[in-house]
Amino acid sequence: MTNNVVQLHKDAPQDAEDAEDAQDATTRQTIIDVVQNAEPRPVDPPDTAIEGTWLAEKQAYLADAPPVVPPAFRRWDAFKDTVRWTASYYGHVTAFHTLRAPVYLARLLLRSPRGTGRLIVRWGKWVADTEARPVEAKAAASADIEAWLSLSREKSRRVRPRRIASLAVASSTGITTMVSAFMVPGWTLTAYLGAAALAGLNGKKGGKPLITRYVATNILRRLDSTEVFEALAAIGIEGKKGRKGVEFASEVMRDGPGWRAEVDLPPGIEATAVLEKRSALAAAMRRPISTVWPEGDRTAHPGRLVLWVAQRDPAKATRKLWPLMKAGQADVYEPLPYGFDPRGNLVEITLMYSNLLVGGIPGSGKTSCALAIVLGVALDPTAELWIFELKGSGDLDAVRPVCHRYVSGDEDEDLEAALGGMRSGIAEYQRRAKFIKSLPANEVPEGRKVTRALAEKYPEQQLGPRVIVIDEVQELFTHAEYKDEAAALATRLIKKGRAYGIILILLTQNPDAPSLPTGVSSSVGTRLCLAVMDWRANNNVLGTGAYDRGMRATDISVDEQGTGILARGREGITVRAAFIKQTEAEDIGKRALALRTAAGTLTGQAVGAAVEEQDVETVLDHLRAVWPDGVEAVHSHRLVEALAAYRADLYKPWTEMDAAGSSTALSAALKPFKVATKQLTIRECCGGAKGLRYADLPAAEDGE
Repeated sequence: MTNNVVQLHKDAPQDAEDAEDAQDATTRQTIIDVVQNAEPRPVDPPDTAIEGTWLAEKQAYLADAPPVVPPAFRRWDAFKDTVRWTASYYGHVTAFHTLRAPVYLARLLLRSPRGTGRLIVRWGKWVADTEARPVEAKAAASADIEAWLSLSREKSRRVRPRRIASLAVASSTGITTMVSAFMVPGWTLTAYLGAAALAGLNGKKGGKPLITRYVATNILRRLDSTEVFEALAAIGIEGKKGRKGVEFASEVMRDGPGWRAEVDLPPGIEATAVLEKRSALAAAMRRPISTVWPEGDRTAHPGRLVLWVAQRDPAKATRKLWPLMKAGQADVYEPLPYGFDPRGNLVEITLMYSNLLVGGIPGSGKTSCALAIVLGVALDPTAELWIFELKGSGDLDAVRPVCHRYVSGDEDEDLEAALGGMRSGIAEYQRRAKFIKSLPANEVPEGRKVTRALAEKYPEQQLGPRVIVIDEVQELFTHAEYKDEAAALATRLIKKGRAYGIILILLTQNPDAPSLPTGVSSSVGTRLCLAVMDWRANNNVLGTGAYDRGMRATDISVDEQGTGILARGREGITVRAAFIKQTEAEDIGKRALALRTAAGTLTGQAVGAAVEEQDVETVLDHLRAVWPDGVEAVHSHRLVEALAAYRADLYKPWTEMDAAGSSTALSAALKPFKVATKQLTIRECCGGAKGLRYADLPAAEDGE
């Protein structure tokens, strides 16, 4: 059969320097070559030996090679923990059974009559050689006299020595027992009890155990590949007919206090598909959900699943101590110790050049999170703490002695103080921005931001980190009078203050939309979501789409206090805050006070000074904050109404004037900034009146 292959191609210009040929290349004639009897050409490259292939394979293996040293021996602290827990385990088991030894002895003595009877019966059968009777009976029934006589002689040869030995042992034992009972009664009684106990070993009845056993429901079985295969199949993660299924990238291995399985999911299935079904996966494995932790490994590919299963329920494990509990000093410029992941590894949290949002329902452990964070900041003598605890419970009183500003309460004056703290933060970042902007480029090689080197070089500028903590921030964001200003101040501080060492930490137990404005939640860099009730609250804290990507704090029980998902960007990890008792927090607070006293960095309320509120915001800042989105022009009397709602302390008197008077007041306030109101006709609003165009407002600058 003849195959005609038609090849279509276009001629390319041969001379790249010929401009005309290059321009005419697209218009040249298409040439068709017909090749007779052509063989099909393979589309895959030939499988030939290429120089360097062996080395490339070994390099690829080494990149993902398993560790030479097991994880438990790679770190000295992990090795110490392993040795300590091993010794504790066997020490506990020994003490447990030693204490119950009298009970075990009593059980054996109670079983001894039955055991003695069984031993006597067994002894009698041995002496009488009863196991040979069926053979003798068979020989007798077959009338084989010669065989029967041979068996009888053999039985007599075996039974006679047994009877003599039994009689000798019984006689000597009886005589020895009688003599010993008179000579050494204590030893005789002990020997009798020992013999009775040994006899009791044969007196077991039914399935009643002799040794008391502790059934640990939270100590789980070993993970194996069969369980992983079956669990994934149960939740619908398996290869379709004719396609590859689940494959293991490496063997199931021990990883800390649990097991680790690396699985390549079927083609086309991402690891997020398993993350979304974590609860169903735990149900398929018949394990507590708090012990099953699937996660993706994007360093390999999106379909790589890393499944870690705890041997013991982390929620019931003994607490691990916060690293700075007994000694040490923190550095806010570096990651601070915060808590531990399900494997027991330390998790640090970075505050510098970021902000933090913590949300969770009441009782989810927000206080534990707050303590672990503020105590870390307190142990850095260069960091300035401003705390506004709007619940009034005094949960953070341990750091009151070192705070530049500390407010605890839920009254209006406490909320106003929190607003004042954010205003002061804005004023401070503007001051720092002006200074940083004045520096030559060689002094800010990492960008125009505050660094420890700058803070140490210019101590008179007081460039140390300022950490503003507002607990129960929903009290501000839902207040009828303060909510607009609070949202505007927080958003501005989050967006612009972080580069200049102004860090805002917001904590809320009501992470719904009204309690957490979009401008705030969408701008925070670091987020921590504790137990929440639904996906909306989950996404309000962790960001849009977090629930669909598998970061689900809805799966965390309220009983797992302090456990949440810590996220920075699109990736998150599960972490449990280090639990710190109030008495321990007080001791840490005293240590922080000693550090700051020695360094001479106590300021504000910590030294008995009155903290004056700094507010460098102008009417221009307030206008930008209240200006309606997408609106080009607004009448003056409408702007005055919005300003009065935003800052009643400044602009409410203007609303008591008529429209002309309020418009004049606004115009006078804008005059120093060379901004003038104009006659505007806004048909969709209310005709002609004095007003402003947004374009007439000067652009805001960091140092403004």
